[in-house]
Amino acid sequence: MTAIILDGKAISRQIQDELRLEVAELVQQHGVAPCLAAVLVGEDPASQVYVRNKQRACERVGMLSQLHRLDPATTSAELLDLVDRLNNDPGVHGILVQLPLPDQIDEQEVLDAVNPAKDVDCFHPQNVGLMVQGRPRFLPCTPHGVQQLLHRSGVQIGGKHVVVVGRSEIVGKPLAAMLMQRDSTMGADAANATVTVCHSRTAELATVTRSADILVAAIGQARFITAQMVRPGSVVVDVGINRTDEGLVGDVDFNAVSEIASHITPVPGGVGPLTIAMLLRNTLTAARSR
Repeated sequence: MTAIILDGKAISRQIQDELRLEVAELVQQHGVAPCLAAVLVGEDPASQVYVRNKQRACERVGMLSQLHRLDPATTSAELLDLVDRLNNDPGVHGILVQLPLPDQIDEQEVLDAVNPAKDVDCFHPQNVGLMVQGRPRFLPCTPHGVQQLLHRSGVQIGGKHVVVVGRSEIVGKPLAAMLMQRDSTMGADAANATVTVCHSRTAELATVTRSADILVAAIGQARFITAQMVRPGSVVVDVGINRTDEGLVGDVDFNAVSEIASHITPVPGGVGPLTIAMLLRNTLTAARSR
């Protein structure tokens, strides 16, 4: 068996085409162009690439974008001051604070300071709470990207056993909460899963992962998921992005696992493009609500 590749780039383009029409309608009817303000502290190369890709995506769908570059020595107080100004700027609909932040900055304090109505990353505790209760203002970008990728690729989620390896606040926890909901923005078939979350203290990890109909790897370790950990015919979603001497690789041993899985995401070109598309979706939602 050779797995079908879940093409995140193609689906991201499809979603951005939809967004372009919706943005144009908003501009025509209300004279409002959604605006995303990105804040970049320091000169981390990967962060600069991510922000540049987000700016280009904004341009493609007709959104406005701002980039606020701050010195690596920026203090928490200085960053909080900028966040406050963006919170109070009526022309800014979404605020993105690019992570990671330098060590001298209290990351949680900064994320909590973003106006929940402009928190298009869905990191604010108010937005996380609404999401868990099944009445989201926004959906977290990477988990929503995974959900969209599966649904638009024809992979049924409802009634399936999903195993998520990784319990991060950005991917693992919110994805589990979203997939076990009774409904979703895409309908009940894109939710209603039975979800198991695995982590560093999970006993007999390979036994658990082999029980998955859909296996999501989001642990941040290169090629951690081997073929022996995957049940033949299962769907494998690789959220990991790891920089190695061989280039970018995921959390899944792609070559080996693709020989036994029914569907698999590549790295790069899988989940990553969907994360950006969902960020744009949230920014449009924020602009509409304002």
